[in-house]
Amino acid sequence: MKKFADSEWEKRGLNPSSSELCEQLENNFDNCLNSLLKLVEEQATNKQLKTTLSQNLKSLNKAELDTEEKEFVCDYYYEIAKIIEVDFKNELNNWLYGNVLNSLFKISELLKGKEKIVETLSQSCTKCNSKLETFILEKDETIPESDFFIVRCKSCREYNLIDKGPKIKRLKFGEYELTEQLSRKDYDLDGAIIRLKQIQHFRK
Repeated sequence: MKKFADSEWEKRGLNPSSSELCEQLENNFDNCLNSLLKLVEEQATNKQLKTTLSQNLKSLNKAELDTEEKEFVCDYYYEIAKIIEVDFKNELNNWLYGNVLNSLFKISELLKGKEKIVETLSQSCTKCNSKLETFILEKDETIPESDFFIVRCKSCREYNLIDKGPKIKRLKFGEYELTEQLSRKDYDLDGAIIRLKQIQHFRK
């Protein structure tokens, strides 16, 4: 079934776009799926899959699309990204809204509930060099060194070690997921690095 058939537009409460544009969107979608299918068969990395998604999305001429058409495209790309387990939300928001507006959205999300970011800790992923940011919401001078975090980069799925330092009472994660929290009662820095290497080896 065609993804941009008249019936699919009508399900969204929209009038169908021109047949020429629908054919262009259909071809883009099919090319994207074929490329991803080949990469999956070749056991490509998460980063390669994400790059292919991004290249196919950017091959569309946004100037030819109205807001509803762009949102329709983004919905399909989001579904693909979920199937292949790629975090593609930021790229879709950038494409749909632009870098500046997307950044404002992200900042607004962090400030919900009038939470103020008092400090931002940042380090680069050891594999893809993406920024792994930790947003500090509250500090307390009485709190000693925080536990080590072993985290997983949302961009390339590599495991990284984060040493946040002392005085941190509340925080929010950036573009990473927490995998393990290592207590300083059981781990020093060398021990945390060894544990990181174990996870990198056994959880590929």
